[in-house]
Amino acid sequence: MSQTQILEHLTYSESHEWLLLESDIATIGVTDFAQTELGDIVFAELPEVGEQVQRGETFGTLEAVKTVADLIAPVSGEVLEVNDSLVEEAEQINEDPYGGGWLLKIRIDDPADLEHLLSAQEYADLLADH
Repeated sequence: MSQTQILEHLTYSESHEWLLLESDIATIGVTDFAQTELGDIVFAELPEVGEQVQRGETFGTLEAVKTVADLIAPVSGEVLEVNDSLVEEAEQINEDPYGGGWLLKIRIDDPADLEHLLSAQEYADLLADH
């Protein structure tokens, strides 16, 4: 099995989402590990712009050839932008999970939510225990 890519500048959730924080705006996607486990992703169901997502709750689903996986919000906030290109090209999540395969951008409600996230090293340790 190839080495799972974990980027140092991101933070991670135990449910395998990544988060890139810029000011109070968080870009969220799924990790390389998650997309590898799912296999070929064929459809992404994501919230609408303006919707609220709640930390620890489902905000959408990824449909792969063999399974459907819930997406769990790593932080709470308002959806500012959704990666609409995934409607036609959900495979971007497999091809570039940390780039073109990003899912959404939200304005974080409570910075304390960030305390629940894992560093790259903590996430690597979590995967090592799998």
